[in-house]
Amino acid sequence: MKNNNIQTEIDASYLYQKLAEHETDEGIANVFIQMSDIEKGHAEAFAKKENIALEKLMRPSWRAKTINLIGKIFGYDYVLGVLMATEKTISSAIITTKQKNNREITGTETNHVKILQSILEKQTTIAGKHVSKFESRHRSVGGNAIRAAVLGGNDGLVSNFSLVMGIAGATAGQQGVLLAGLAGLLAGGLSMSLGEWISVKSSQELYENQMQLEMEELETNPDGEMKELALIYMAKGIPEEQAKQMAADIMKDKDRAHELLVKEELGINAEELKGSAAQAAVYSFILFSVGAIIPVFPFLFTKGLTAIIISVSASAVGLFLIGAAITLFTGRNVWFSGFRQVFFGLAAAAITFGIGKLIGVSIAG
Repeated sequence: MKNNNIQTEIDASYLYQKLAEHETDEGIANVFIQMSDIEKGHAEAFAKKENIALEKLMRPSWRAKTINLIGKIFGYDYVLGVLMATEKTISSAIITTKQKNNREITGTETNHVKILQSILEKQTTIAGKHVSKFESRHRSVGGNAIRAAVLGGNDGLVSNFSLVMGIAGATAGQQGVLLAGLAGLLAGGLSMSLGEWISVKSSQELYENQMQLEMEELETNPDGEMKELALIYMAKGIPEEQAKQMAADIMKDKDRAHELLVKEELGINAEELKGSAAQAAVYSFILFSVGAIIPVFPFLFTKGLTAIIISVSASAVGLFLIGAAITLFTGRNVWFSGFRQVFFGLAAAAITFGIGKLIGVSIAG
């Protein structure tokens, strides 16, 4: 576990360095370089505390190299999304080590985004546009399309694998398995895409309604909204008189005041409203279908026991790859995560196969 904590820090340092190398904006690249140095410093501190030779662990893991490869193919915004998703793991490791060694916990360990923001605010060479650009980019990858792809494929594979095995158990892999598998693919994919569409659309409508209400409050009660702005600044540690003056200055621009109130008071990111519900639905259907087709395709060219064996084998491989892919976000051992996924997937399929077998025997009898 000690080596794992150090390796996590080394991987983070490596990935931040890669982000810096591929960042065209010098201001943001400088932030990534500083973050890389911070993570390297954490690794060195861990190694020194545990009397471990850091030189033996300085190479990035396969996980970090894979994430970097994904960045080269799909763009480094994806790398930032994955990296931010691992910050909880890093923070947890830091806190655990500090508690074990009775070291002071400062509070920054629980939220690395705050550290990033602190660097941006303290770096006087970075203009305000750089800060907004960094924040926008961080938010845009927060949902993490790669994570959605892995989980969507897993849902399709596990659900349709169980369905196919249930029908195969009832019919000995003969008639109806292919039809049931394709029906399960379409039904599950359409259900997930509709659910995704409703989720995105309803969130957008809710946020838009809240933003409209905030604008009405701004127009009907500007004094009250100005006091709210002042209180927001005071909560950030700005002196009262300065906070009131800042609020008064911002209120001169209604659109700017509205944008700030929406962000600070409501916690709404206006960029998220630009997402397409239809696009999210299509992606959801495709990702689900990719996983769902795996247990079905053997029944396209064969049947009976042969088709069942091929389907189980292909699904087991798919489950292992999905479990391995999940370690990109969790940092767990690839073999443990892969075989755990295989175990639970095969267990679910075995249960439905057995139930199908009982139903088939009952109907035949």
